[in-house]
Amino acid sequence: MNNIACVAITDNVITRYFTFLTECTSPKACTILLRGPSKDILNEIDRNLADAMSVARNVVFHPFLAPGGGATEMAIAVGLHAKSRSVTGVEVWPFRAVADAMEVIPRTLVQNSGGNAIRVLTELRVIKSANSTRTLMFTFFRQAKHASGENSWGVNGDNGKIVDMKSYGLYESASVKIQTLKTSIEVSLSLIISVYIIHDF
Repeated sequence: MNNIACVAITDNVITRYFTFLTECTSPKACTILLRGPSKDILNEIDRNLADAMSVARNVVFHPFLAPGGGATEMAIAVGLHAKSRSVTGVEVWPFRAVADAMEVIPRTLVQNSGGNAIRVLTELRVIKSANSTRTLMFTFFRQAKHASGENSWGVNGDNGKIVDMKSYGLYESASVKIQTLKTSIEVSLSLIISVYIIHDF
């Protein structure tokens, strides 16, 4: 404790006295004091702060980020659709089902921001080809991103248009994305197994 120098300040905060230790040279812990007009708002602030600290913890222990705005989900969907073209028989349906499920995230972002979901998803998904007659017919096909390898493009939640998440500066924790995908696949498999069990009875 000899190498820890702190200044103790006692203050009256809402008829309760708190002691604040400031200017510590090598602090090992800290306390965050939350203030608000009501318990409901304080509880909401507490939940938001806990979420923010969890995100910071995930970044520290798993220092990888993924593009936000539905870019990661759309990249997975495009990759699974491409893989499904090389698969034949009933094995193709799981690839297409998961790909369609992945597109729900960017579609919801577009719909919530008031954009045209079909047009924006097409811009993200369709292969950009200067020689394609469809591209000449529909100019927005030229703006397709993910199929041409630009996997960092996602949906701007403010205006519902596509934007490069690298320049936009929107990233999400990769560990959360990975765990979300694992959990969703495991739940889907559990439901399929449950259906087979019920069907046998």
